[in-house]
Order: sequence, then C-alpha cells, then structure tokens
Amino acid sequence: MRIAIAQLDPVVGDIEGNLRRLIEVAGRCHALGTQLVVFLELYLVGYPPRDLLDRRWFIDQVERAVAELQAASRGFGGTGVLFGAPTRTGSRVGAGLHNSALLVEDGEVVTVRHKSLLPAYDVFDERRYFDPAPRVEPVPYRGEVLGVSICEDAWNAPDLWPDQRLYEREPVAELAARGATLMINLSASPFCAGKDRVRHELMAGHAREHGVPVIYANQVGGNDELIFDGGSFLLDARGRVVERCCCFGEDTITVDTKAAGRGEHQPLEPVAAVHDALLLGISDYARKCRFEDAVIGLSGGIDSSVTCALAVRALGAEHVLGVTMPSMYSSEGSVTDSERLARDLGIRFEEVAIADIYHAYVDEIRPLIPPPPGTTEENIQARIRGNILMAISNEHGHLVLSTGNKSELAVGYCTLYGDMSGGLSVLADVPKTMVYELAKHINRDGEVIPRACIEKPPSAELRPDQTDQDTLPPYEVLDPMLELYVEEGLSSAEIIDRGFEAETVRWVVNAVNRNEYKRRQAAPGLKVTTKAFGTGRRMPIAARYEP
Repeated sequence: MRIAIAQLDPVVGDIEGNLRRLIEVAGRCHALGTQLVVFLELYLVGYPPRDLLDRRWFIDQVERAVAELQAASRGFGGTGVLFGAPTRTGSRVGAGLHNSALLVEDGEVVTVRHKSLLPAYDVFDERRYFDPAPRVEPVPYRGEVLGVSICEDAWNAPDLWPDQRLYEREPVAELAARGATLMINLSASPFCAGKDRVRHELMAGHAREHGVPVIYANQVGGNDELIFDGGSFLLDARGRVVERCCCFGEDTITVDTKAAGRGEHQPLEPVAAVHDALLLGISDYARKCRFEDAVIGLSGGIDSSVTCALAVRALGAEHVLGVTMPSMYSSEGSVTDSERLARDLGIRFEEVAIADIYHAYVDEIRPLIPPPPGTTEENIQARIRGNILMAISNEHGHLVLSTGNKSELAVGYCTLYGDMSGGLSVLADVPKTMVYELAKHINRDGEVIPRACIEKPPSAELRPDQTDQDTLPPYEVLDPMLELYVEEGLSSAEIIDRGFEAETVRWVVNAVNRNEYKRRQAAPGLKVTTKAFGTGRRMPIAARYEP
C-alpha cells in the first residue's frame, strides 16, 4: 500500500487552520496516487490542548470540522485520511471524551479507534480529559489489516518498564493477536535528548516481535514548554528503516509498506539535537504567540550569549535586540563582549547604564534597608534590568527571552522579577555544563560567540569580583547532583552513596526544595531533558520534607 506520513506542526486550538492544512496536504497526496494519508495524534486540535477539551463549544467546533473534512474528502476519492481528534463518548459517566483516530474516505467516517492507555505522569495528564478505549480492534482496509494505536498505546512493552509496568494491557500485542498486518501509531511524543533512540528501539521491537511493518507518525513543532521533534518513519517487519521524515521540521513522505528496510536508525547527537530543539521551541513560541521580535539582556556571559545566538538562528538577526545594562560593578568586558557579540551576530544593540537608577532607587528606600549592602541591593540591580527589558517589551511588542539556566533555577541562584523576567526562558531546562557544550556546538564552524564570553568565570556581577562559585558548588559537581535529585528522584542518602560530599549534597537538595516558590513564578521554559521544571514536576510549595 502507498501511504503518506504527514508530519505537520499544528497550532493548539486552531481547528480551522489545522483542518485547512490537512485538506491541502491530503489533496496533494491524492494527486500523487497515495491510498492513505496518516496524520498525528489529536492533530485537529494540536497537542496538548489541555483544558480547551473541557469546553463544550470547543468539541462542537471539532465535530463541525470533521463534517467539513468529510465533505472535502469527496474531492480526493479513493484516498483515506487517518487523523487524530477528540470525540465524545456519549456516556454520562467518566470524562466524556476519547482520544481518537478517525479514518475518513469518500465523504464518510469509515471507522474510529480510541486510545487505550492514558498517561498521567511527567507532562501528561490525559486521564483528566479522556476515557480509555473499551476494546482494541484492528481495521480492515485495502487488503491490509491496520493495527491503529495512539502514542502511549505502543509504550507498554515489557522491556521498557523492567521494574514496574504502568498498565495491564498491551494494545499493540492485542492488535497483532487479532490479525493486524500493518501497525500505525499516531503520536505526539515530546522531545528530550536521547528519546529518538528509545522510540526507534521500541517500535523496531514491535516490528520484530510481531513480524509486521510499523508506521510511526509523530508531531513536530513547539507548543508552550513542549517541543515535538517529528522523526516519523516506516520500519519493515525486521525493524529496519525504510523511510523517515526529518527531525525538527515539517515533512511529508510517501512510503511503500511492502518495501524492505535500507538501514539502521542513526541516533541524533544529543547536543546538536538540543540545539535544534531550542531553535524550534523559540521560533514556534514566538510565531504562535504572535511575536515578531525578541529582546535579550546581554551581560557578556555565556548564558545570554548562547540565548542570543539561538534567537538569531530561530528568528533572524533583524528580529533580535540586545541590551547591555552595566552597573558600577560591571567589568569592561561585560559591555565590550556584549557589543562584539551583537556586532558579529548582526543584531540591534543598545546600552542602558543603571548605576544612577540604582543609587536613586536605594537612596529612596534606604530607611527600609539599612547598610551594609547585601543581597537585597544585589537583587535591586537585577530587578532594574528586568524592568528595563519589560518596558521595551511593552513599548515595542518584543518577546523578552530570559537567559537563566537550569542549574541556577534549580538552586534559586536567580532573582524574581529580575533576571527571571520574561515571556520565555530558553535555557531553563539546560544545565550550565550543557550551556558550554551548546556554545561549542554553535562555534563548531567558526567563532560566533566570542571566546571571552565562554572563558570568563561565570558571574552575575552584582558585587565587586563576584563569581558564581562564591555561592555555588562548581557546576561540574552541581549538575550531576541535580540530575540525580531532579531527574532521577534519588534521596540525599542515595546521592551521597554515589560518592558526593554529604554537606554539599544536603545544601543542594535544600536549595532545590527551598526555591520551589521562585520556579512557580518563572517564565515558561523549553523542555529538553527527561524532567524539566514546570508542568512535568508538580512539587508543593508550602511543605516541609527531607529527602
């Protein structure tokens, strides 16, 4: 069978726009003689639609769109369209919706299949919105028997969960037992570094175990914190790659399900993949939120430099403004390195000195904050800078890109309403050590980020001769501890058993817990690791615990 995989970038909630793209692509594939066009999980509404699903009017719009697609499908008769959308269950018990795959052809909804396994971990909350499929059945179609599954339905393979499986059922195995000759998985699987390898091994395992080809169709694009990397593919019955879509971009490919695989999966290089994911996250966030331009506070340090370089690649140099805001403690290099970065990147550049603003500010509130100067005065500098960036945003409609990294955000080495100000936090899930790797990747073909920005000791420059290591453990020590605590969920004792110094571990763990309130007020951050701060990590604020 000739099948097209349509790896598109839907806009959440834009049912009309998503439908228009679907009809356009399906019509184009029909003209090429394609028998079936496979779209993505919940494509019609975009993933994740979250509480839009609770609105009756929203589901009414979905149903009208499906009817419109039925009418349009008469114009490309003989080509089926398989796509994801929410459908009503018709029951007064439960959530009232299914996460469904609909097959439309020649003006009719030929069949509907529902998602069985509803994830409720990390960033997923599908049990809040959907009811599981009451049964699993394949779909006879054009001489094949299609085993249609939706994302998580394919993720309950025993090898993937050696300690504890999340679900009793394994829908792919059930479909195979009922005679499926071709597996098709409609997916919206968010990116994290290394996940492409896991997905391929999972799907190749299904192909080999059941002796059938597997089509995996994955969403691409950025929606809020989540980035979807695409990378859709067809595997033959031996788990070998027949064809695959690109990663981090829209792509439509036509495949022959009888073709033999031509090679093995080539995993993405992790740092290069994070780089490309962040570009997609920035560009889609700006586009979908209707921002054309971004503004970044430049300090001459590595975090703001990497953020700026990424923004230029994502949005174009003409759409990025860099602002340096030196204080009485800023080094000469803070300004000159920022200026050089801006010149080399070709962006607009402005300097706004804050020393006089700072002194006027402190003089007015001095009765409330008696000397000697300390953290309060340091935070005032950061908040002045945040206010300047937000003023530019208000006046010119620029998106403020905050520049803090995951290591700082984890332990609270950041200032509320200061350097945390912004509409999007680009590096919020990028540990400091990975920021250096990103800088190296950006500079791989020539110096884009000035060497001085990379080599200088990390510093917020809020007091004389300040460096980050005055307060924090070295990042090469801090980041592994944070990975063990935040991403792997280990206790203090377990981390100490890994060879880390006990006092440092306790300080780090307490700092992470103590600063939950700060992170709750942070700008949305792009997710690139297995566990990001944000929707996928829901810890209490008013709590007392010692892990």
